[in-house]
Amino acid sequence: MINETEILKSLANVKDPETGNDLASSGAVKGIRVSGDQVSFSLELGLQAGQARDQLKENARQAVLALPGVKSVNITVISKSPAAQRAAAAERTPTEERILKVKNVIPVASGKGGVGKSTVSANLAVTLAKLGFRVGLMDADVYGPSIPTLMGVHEPPKQQGEGKIAPHSRFGVKMISIGFFLPKGEAVIWRGPMLHKTVDQFLGSVDWGELDYLIVDLPPGTGDIQLSLCQKIPLSGAVIVSTPQDLAFEVAEKAISMFQKLNTPILGLIENMSGFVCKKCGSHEDVFGEGGAKRHAESRGIPFLGSIPLATELRIASDQGTPLVDQAPDSPGGKAFFDIAKNLLAELTERSEGKYSDTKQYPKEVRQVEKDSIEIAWKDGHESRYKAFALRLACPCAMCVDENTGKRLIREQSVRSDVYLLSMDRVGRYGIAFRWSDRHSTGIYTFEYLKSLCDCQACKSNTNLKSEKMHGIAR
Repeated sequence: MINETEILKSLANVKDPETGNDLASSGAVKGIRVSGDQVSFSLELGLQAGQARDQLKENARQAVLALPGVKSVNITVISKSPAAQRAAAAERTPTEERILKVKNVIPVASGKGGVGKSTVSANLAVTLAKLGFRVGLMDADVYGPSIPTLMGVHEPPKQQGEGKIAPHSRFGVKMISIGFFLPKGEAVIWRGPMLHKTVDQFLGSVDWGELDYLIVDLPPGTGDIQLSLCQKIPLSGAVIVSTPQDLAFEVAEKAISMFQKLNTPILGLIENMSGFVCKKCGSHEDVFGEGGAKRHAESRGIPFLGSIPLATELRIASDQGTPLVDQAPDSPGGKAFFDIAKNLLAELTERSEGKYSDTKQYPKEVRQVEKDSIEIAWKDGHESRYKAFALRLACPCAMCVDENTGKRLIREQSVRSDVYLLSMDRVGRYGIAFRWSDRHSTGIYTFEYLKSLCDCQACKSNTNLKSEKMHGIAR
């Protein structure tokens, strides 16, 4: 049986004469596929002379062809400049290294404050841990960090050396919060760059280890923290918390819209404070209305994960630093959290099995075929080819385009005709950031925007997204 391990082992004997590294350990081998006795993969190489490249490709082909059971080997060579290779190594952050061990990152968001989002985050994390999963809880609500209180932990976590932080662990959940590092009552007054850095440190510098789920308690609204998280890593999907009140959901819709624009799936809506039952007389009172979040979810095709009752015991447990699902798992509120967790798991399973058809544009592969050319193979099978000069002129950042009028500020004569790509990085689930040889790197090209720039005949006849000023940007 031919497998990826055997293929990489054979390629470990083939060295790139330019770097001296073998193909397997250097990460040059991409996209290994085995179909019966046929093997195919890509080699990401520097800009060696044509003869040297051909020889290296042939050496790799012969190495894999020598494996028992292999009859044919198809290799695609992807060109990458040495500058790009150095940049990629220099840009490798602890976030990229560590987050690979986390299977699912799920932010819990709300459109407005006061809907119980942090309480939901803490209880959901503990519930998942009680169901046998490895769970982390990241408190990204830097303006009002509640996780230390809700989880009953207040002392700062320990430093492990090399800038690494050991997260606290309680109720089977690893956790981190800015609240662990601030004196009681002190306000956080930070601008965007500091918030971005905090997200980066919480993801990359915290020793999360292997996790099945990392629950992220977001601040309310649609600000810098949310954008930074969506840009740093591809999220499994977001959970939205609202009360039954129609007004609350109208605000929650803004959070839903933000995640949808950033190609982050909405895993479901949770209705908190859903009715109050008096312990003395047993009467039921819908303090914030009845079933509003559920109705809105159903009308918009969003999964409804469940309702949590307004209960005094939930408030007491939260103030005591013991999540309700640990203190009273059989209470109405405790049972509600278990139901919600199971519905969330079912939703994730259905998505992984392809229940939902996704019509959004996603690149399957992005490659630099020549120094001045880039190709994108899209998920739908379409392929686009772009010239580096034209793609650089199409940069959508605020330095190149007036954000108010949409007028292009960049001039053709201000960009060198021989500009080329140094490196490229995916931005979450929605775009690509390019770094150019003229050191410009501030633009994020969304997948939708990149697809609209394709000027092939098929795209010309099937889309009217291009404007006249964008004509001729791609091939």
